[in-house]
Amino acid sequence: MTAKIIDGAAIAEQVRAEVAHDVEARVKSGKSIPGLATVLVGDNPASHVYVRSKHKACQEVGIQSFSHELPATATQKEVEDLVKELNDDPAVHGILVQLPLPSGLNEEGVLSAIQLEKDVDGFHPINIGRLAQKGRDPLFVPATPSGVMFLLEKHVPNIEGLNAVVLGRSNIVGMPVALLLVRANATMTICHSRSRDLPSITRQADILVAAVGKVEMVRGDWVKPGAVVIDVGINRVDDATRPRGYRLVGDVAFDEVKEVAGAITPVPGGVGPMTIAMLLRSTLRAAKLKD
Repeated sequence: MTAKIIDGAAIAEQVRAEVAHDVEARVKSGKSIPGLATVLVGDNPASHVYVRSKHKACQEVGIQSFSHELPATATQKEVEDLVKELNDDPAVHGILVQLPLPSGLNEEGVLSAIQLEKDVDGFHPINIGRLAQKGRDPLFVPATPSGVMFLLEKHVPNIEGLNAVVLGRSNIVGMPVALLLVRANATMTICHSRSRDLPSITRQADILVAAVGKVEMVRGDWVKPGAVVIDVGINRVDDATRPRGYRLVGDVAFDEVKEVAGAITPVPGGVGPMTIAMLLRSTLRAAKLKD
C-alpha cells in the first residue's frame, strides 16, 4: 500500500482564492476592507518569519494588515495597552498576538485582553473554554487545529466513531485538535511524554495526528494499515546537500509511514500552508461579524 498524499498547499490555495473572491465582492458592495493586526513582542527569528508571511498572505487576498512590534523589554501593561488600542480601532477586525511571548509576560493576561470578536487566532480563554464544552461554540478556533480538521474532513467522509489519537498536548495544537475531534464524535486518545507503550496506542488509530516536535518520531510500525496520518511537526535537520544547509521534516518518518497509511500529509506542504489560509478565513469572518 502507498498512501494518498494530502496536498495541503493545493487545498490552502483553494481556501485563499475563496477568501480573495469574497473580500473583493465585499469591498465592491461598499463594506469595509477586513483588517488584521499583528502584535510581535521581542526578537524571536521564527516569530518574525511567521508574521512576515502572514502580512504577505493578507496582501495577496486583499486584507489590510497592520504590524505592531514591541521590544522584548516591553511590560505587561504596554502589551495589554496596545491590544486594547487595537480593540478600539474600527479598521482592525482581527488581532493576532504572535506566540510565544518573551519570558516574564503573562500570556493568558495578554490573550484575555483581546476583544472576543477580534480573537481570530482563537486563543482567548473564553474561546478555548467554549471549545471544551458541549453545547457551546467558540467564535473562533485556533488556525492550525482548524486547518488539521479541514484536511481531515476533505479526506475522511465520516469521522464519527473512528478512533483518533493525538500525539502531543500543547495549548497551540495538541489540545485544541483533540477537542475538535471530540466535537466530531471521534473516540479520542491523547498521548504525551508519560504515555506507556506509545506504538501500541497509535496502532489503534484510524486517525493519527502527530504534534510533538520530535524528528520522525512516528515510525512505520506505529501506524495502523490504512490510517489517515496528519503530521503537524516542522523540524530542521542538517543537510549539507541543501542550499540552506538543512531540510524540513515532520514528526512522522514519511518514507516509512506512507507505505502503511491510507493517506498522509507531507512536510513541508501539508498542514503548514493551511494555518495561514484558516487565519485569513477567520479574519474575513470577523469583518462579517461587524457588519
